Amino acid sequence: MNLIKIPLFFCCLLAATLAAFAQQSSPYDQHQAFAPFFYPSYGDKVRAADGTPGPEYWQNRADYKIDATLNDAIHSITGSVTITYTNNSPQALSFVWLQLDQNIYNPKSRGVATTAISGGRWANRNFDGGYTLQAVKVEQDGKETEANYTVEDTRMQIKLARPIKAQGGKQVFKINFSFSIPEYGTDRMGRLQTQNGWIYEIAQWYPRMCVYDNVNGWNTLPYLGQGEFYLEYGDITYNIDAPVGHIVVGSGELLNPKEVLTAEQLKRWAQAQGSDKTVALRTAAEVTDPATRPSGKTRLTWKFKCSTTRDVAWAASKSFVWDAARINLPQGKKALAMSVYPVESAQDTAWNRSTEYVKHSIEFYSKYLYPYTYPVAVNVAGVVGGMEYPGIVFCGARAVKGQLWGVTSHEFGHNWFPMIVGSNERKFAWMDEGFNTYINTLADEQFNNGEYRRNVFPMQFQTNYVFHDSMETILNIPDVVAGRNLGGVAYLKPGLGLTLLRTQVLGSERFDSAMRYYTHQWAFKHPTPWDFFHCIENYTGETLDWFWRGWYMYDWKIDQAVTRVEYVDNDPAKGAIITIANQQKMPMPVTAEIVESNGKTSQVKLPVEIWQHGSIWKFVHKSTSKLTSVTLDPAVKMPDVNRKNNQWKGQ
Repeated sequence: MNLIKIPLFFCCLLAATLAAFAQQSSPYDQHQAFAPFFYPSYGDKVRAADGTPGPEYWQNRADYKIDATLNDAIHSITGSVTITYTNNSPQALSFVWLQLDQNIYNPKSRGVATTAISGGRWANRNFDGGYTLQAVKVEQDGKETEANYTVEDTRMQIKLARPIKAQGGKQVFKINFSFSIPEYGTDRMGRLQTQNGWIYEIAQWYPRMCVYDNVNGWNTLPYLGQGEFYLEYGDITYNIDAPVGHIVVGSGELLNPKEVLTAEQLKRWAQAQGSDKTVALRTAAEVTDPATRPSGKTRLTWKFKCSTTRDVAWAASKSFVWDAARINLPQGKKALAMSVYPVESAQDTAWNRSTEYVKHSIEFYSKYLYPYTYPVAVNVAGVVGGMEYPGIVFCGARAVKGQLWGVTSHEFGHNWFPMIVGSNERKFAWMDEGFNTYINTLADEQFNNGEYRRNVFPMQFQTNYVFHDSMETILNIPDVVAGRNLGGVAYLKPGLGLTLLRTQVLGSERFDSAMRYYTHQWAFKHPTPWDFFHCIENYTGETLDWFWRGWYMYDWKIDQAVTRVEYVDNDPAKGAIITIANQQKMPMPVTAEIVESNGKTSQVKLPVEIWQHGSIWKFVHKSTSKLTSVTLDPAVKMPDVNRKNNQWKGQ
């Protein structure tokens, strides 16, 4: 070693030691934040490393034909379903699993057993329900045989005498079932008594195939209430036999309107298909008029078909007011917005505007992400406060004004996440609720010049909520998350994360384009969180593992501070040396607003990479006079946990 350089070496070492000592007050560690290993697995031919479906991507398919009968005297459903299951996987399947979600209402279910003594949102202890299975059969070579099956809580396994062949093998299952309709169905279905009759909202009502994928094989998490759904795509044809007095609405296209509607209703239906204004199909004054239902029959069968869908739901009531309007979609395509609700909800401050809300929600999301894929979008007023299914949503009958707009926009936003982009809600609630919460904020800004633009959750509130002491991390399955934290973990924090990427990291144009790319790549497919992360990174050209790690995997906080201002050679005219610090574990880009005594205001943007060198950073600002203030995040766009240190003020 050159002895002349030894003093310089020790000076550098001392400086580094002192800098390290100064950083001890901050928990930030750049080696952890920007660690090189983040992804648990790498790309293959099924799921490519760029976050898109690989050249050998596969998923299985489930097509359903269902016949069901509504008995409104005893509040029950009797039905039969024929399932044609296609095994596109590379593995032959010697057994299959189905979901029996109605079994959560069996008093012996795991859902009941895991409900706290105090009750809760998913509790239904006073109802004795669940499926009664009259027959479970397997059809092979045109012959039906009794299935070898076992029911375990909300799942059913069918063991096969002959495996379903890989790469296109098909198997037909036939199941006859019945169940009683709960009045309160874990906040997802049920029935509501109104002055003109019951409103039935029917969902999770037929046995459905579990997803078999290349990530977990069979996805068989039990249905406990808080975790939602993971379903295969296919075509579903279903027939609902109901008393003649009922109006029935459901997912997909009504195939036989001439058989179930009056001549006047058919005329109004045609008018609505060409109208941007809401058209009444049955007014509040007409609800009790027998002439609004076909005469000469006691029951009618309503026939529906929904294509390329993961599920269907429906609603029926004698009490429905019914209206509709045209939805204008990209490339000149059209669909129909509909609303059904009781006369109690038929006010101009409430459900009389529902179809307007449906129309605008669908039009906005179709333009922003991906064209709406169903012929009809139906909003149903009932006992359910807010729940989504393909082409139909359930919203609270008492919702009014901005509350009704908000829940309508949110539930229809789900037609993109997870109806079009089919993520696993049972495990990753944030991939549907959080993504949807994010796009809802954009819809709020757009609707009717911001009529319901919400400032209910200012940044300080969001910061306090997502970072409170008992908050859990986003990457947890919903059933594990404490009920009080679900709103933060599944909705607010992941939605806020996308907003931060859009406004603070990538910019709106880059981020919006990336979200559209992701949606189109995974439309009607099954992405994992890692697919999403890879997809956004590859499309934008940014390595974002530091963001995914801190915001989604862990609960790292953000705290940026201005700690010091000096002047080059003690002369303000030569420029200012500004020292900033990252005083929590989450790195983020920096926006600084700098005000000089001569009145000049400047804004400086620094990339996240400045924090790769530690928790302290200095930069020179070409000032020409003394600084009067330096403010970080001046527009309050980031959830900074300590805004008191965001500003420096000159003497």
